[in-house]
Amino acid sequence: MVKTKEELLSILSHFPLEGKAISAEPFGNGHINDTLKVTTGNGEAKYILQRINHHIFTNVDMLQQNIHIVTRHIRRKLEERGETDIDRKVLTFLSADDNKLYYFDGENYWRVCLMIPRSKSYEEVTPEKSFEAGLAFGDFQSMLADIPEGTLGETIPNFHNMEFRLQQFRDAVEADPVGRLAGVKGLVDEIEERAKGMCIQEMLYREGRLRKRVNHCDTKVNNILFDEAGKVLCVIDLDTVMPGFVLSDIGDFIRTGANTGAEDDKDLDNVGVNMPIFEAYTEGYMEKAKSFLTSLEISMLPYGGRLLTYMQTVRFFTDYINGDTYYKIHYPEHNLVRTKAQFKLLLSLEDHAAEMDNFMEQWL
Repeated sequence: MVKTKEELLSILSHFPLEGKAISAEPFGNGHINDTLKVTTGNGEAKYILQRINHHIFTNVDMLQQNIHIVTRHIRRKLEERGETDIDRKVLTFLSADDNKLYYFDGENYWRVCLMIPRSKSYEEVTPEKSFEAGLAFGDFQSMLADIPEGTLGETIPNFHNMEFRLQQFRDAVEADPVGRLAGVKGLVDEIEERAKGMCIQEMLYREGRLRKRVNHCDTKVNNILFDEAGKVLCVIDLDTVMPGFVLSDIGDFIRTGANTGAEDDKDLDNVGVNMPIFEAYTEGYMEKAKSFLTSLEISMLPYGGRLLTYMQTVRFFTDYINGDTYYKIHYPEHNLVRTKAQFKLLLSLEDHAAEMDNFMEQWL
């Protein structure tokens, strides 16, 4: 994105800001949307301006309507609890001059929300922060548990649909568009060996035994804002909030937060599951989420970690076979390195499956 200061200020003029905007500077480290911090005439940074990546979120009306429904619902729940300082505990988006929650400049879509003051985020994952993250995402889901199914749309269709991801993978294997298949057939066999067991949630849904709920779908510790004392203020980055299975939200945190190595670690000896992180997150999550989860969902939560790790293995592997068309890479074999690192984490999760299942017994 290349916009002049004048162009950015013109975009901001379509939103009802308090005071005149004088600058909009890059802010944060998001990978999908362009985010800028807006400073007004009194020198206060009170707003966040974002360019929505409409190549990923193709239905911006649905995206912003989802966010509006979710933030309004959370605000009402906080009011019912008697919470104070609510503007720091839920995101607030401004309507543009046509009453939409975004402005279209003829090329890009833009939105503005209030910056939450005296807040901070963390990148480091510790047991203490994992417990707080579990509380945050468990409470987030709990507050949204009574939104009727069908209210929200899928901002990224089939995002965590394992059957869909496997079909993409099999299409790539069949086509082998850049001739990479010969060197990785052993890993293809490993994927196929686990395929049926990794499609259980879709099967249970069709049988009526597993329901779809409102999920965040990007449960990383840096998607939570904390106050000065290190306590949770609110969950942010709501673009992927949509219907899905609860396994997604605990599973993605296990995949990202409880990995002892990096997502693209070349040294597979570094990669494994950090059980204290898993246990801390699960304890925080269950403190808030037990009230609405079924026994089946609770028993399947550790499986969610294996599922999301397998799913990401498949997605990286599919992109590698296709010739690196989706994920940004920093060197030619990057997606294969990612694939092998995720698969090593999956193996570690499989080794710890019984231990993780036993840990869940206290809530059953």
